Amino acid sequence: MKTRITSITFLIACLLTQQQTWAQSVTAKLTTAFQKFEADSQLQNGIASLYVVDAKTGQVVYDRNSKIGLAPASTMKLITSISAYELLGKAYRYETKFALRKNGKQTSLLILPSGDPTLGSWRWPETKENAVLKDLVKAMQRAGIKTVNEVVVSNEGWNEETVPDGWMWQDIANYYGAGAAKLNWRENQYDVILKSGKQIGEPVSIVKTMPSLNGYGLRSELTSAAAGTGDNAYIYFPVGTSTAAIRGTIPVNESSFKISGALPSGANQFVSMLADTLRTLGISIPQQAVLQHIGVPQQGYTFFHTVTSPPMDSIVYWFNRKSINLYGEALAKTIAYTDGGTSDTREGLNKIRQHWKSKGIAESELAMVDGSGLSPLNRVTTHAQVQLLLHARQQPWYPGLHASLPTFNSMKMKSGTIRGVKGFTGYHKAKDGQEYVFSFVVNNYNGSASSLVKKMYAVLNELK
Repeated sequence: MKTRITSITFLIACLLTQQQTWAQSVTAKLTTAFQKFEADSQLQNGIASLYVVDAKTGQVVYDRNSKIGLAPASTMKLITSISAYELLGKAYRYETKFALRKNGKQTSLLILPSGDPTLGSWRWPETKENAVLKDLVKAMQRAGIKTVNEVVVSNEGWNEETVPDGWMWQDIANYYGAGAAKLNWRENQYDVILKSGKQIGEPVSIVKTMPSLNGYGLRSELTSAAAGTGDNAYIYFPVGTSTAAIRGTIPVNESSFKISGALPSGANQFVSMLADTLRTLGISIPQQAVLQHIGVPQQGYTFFHTVTSPPMDSIVYWFNRKSINLYGEALAKTIAYTDGGTSDTREGLNKIRQHWKSKGIAESELAMVDGSGLSPLNRVTTHAQVQLLLHARQQPWYPGLHASLPTFNSMKMKSGTIRGVKGFTGYHKAKDGQEYVFSFVVNNYNGSASSLVKKMYAVLNELK
């Protein structure tokens, strides 16, 4: 018996020694690679943070600046994703309910939304605008409705500010800057088709929008630029007017150049498109909704239709695969709204911080101001990101989170990009079977993003 115990002890000691030797080897390689990276001219006035741990044991493999808060850009979407799984649950689905009330010859349509960011989205067959409108119209026909005199959208508990703190003026009228309302439609996005001139400097005209916009106009201040210069057009929300300006450039000789903008009101756009659909069937309905910010008395209303969103796994999948900022803002607001009666983003983020504080992560490591990472005011540590990813590996919903991660550089990781910021956060299994969790974030670099990314990949390649 003594001999057997001695043999087992010796075997365990050998395995531990082997693991320590492996860790030291990878650590040494990362140290050399990261020192070279930090000495690069692109980091002359910047700062970089890299934190790598063994995915199975949590043992630190490499740590540089992991407790310094940096702007994470879209790598922060992983924090929101994991927090949504934790606080809302894998089975969570949004519901948008519809009810009718007849009062003599007056008919009111009541819409009770819940902040669903997928309503009218083209990413699922059942959420596409035509599918949603078709099912709703059929339900209204079954109810025998011929005329609707009023459309009321309940906005109770949802603050009027759809855009969180810290978003830039240049962002908020463009598709990636769409804010989260209680009733979202088509991801609060529309497309603009542009036609440029034949010569550099010539004006650019607006051909059309898809869909046609309700109560919202556009004017072009764009000019034509050299061929191959790409999309440098930005939409700016109007102040004190209902017309937005498109500024910047698109290349010459373009007859159908598409850019995308953020709808100022998803609710009005939804009602307008519903009205257009019903009109073809001889059913009259107002083109705009009345938003009620106080409780709508539901006496006399009969609920006749409900639209249910895809489950959390599906929402998180597209949230991370396509880096949809709207989804992150909707989830942050939903976390606040679910049991608090308010959709204030700050309250949702505070709930996220408190949840992770209970699991040992300091609030100061999650200094967030939005749910998507679009704001340059966010400050998050790579240490906190890795700790959340480690936690996720132990949860039953982990396969959904892992599947949502894009593949870059043959590694499963979420990227993040805003001006002066680049990051990669995720998981990797090396050729030798070792598994890692890592977060690599750079702030205030200079030069091109593509050049920096190649250098970041060179560091991360030491994990392969």
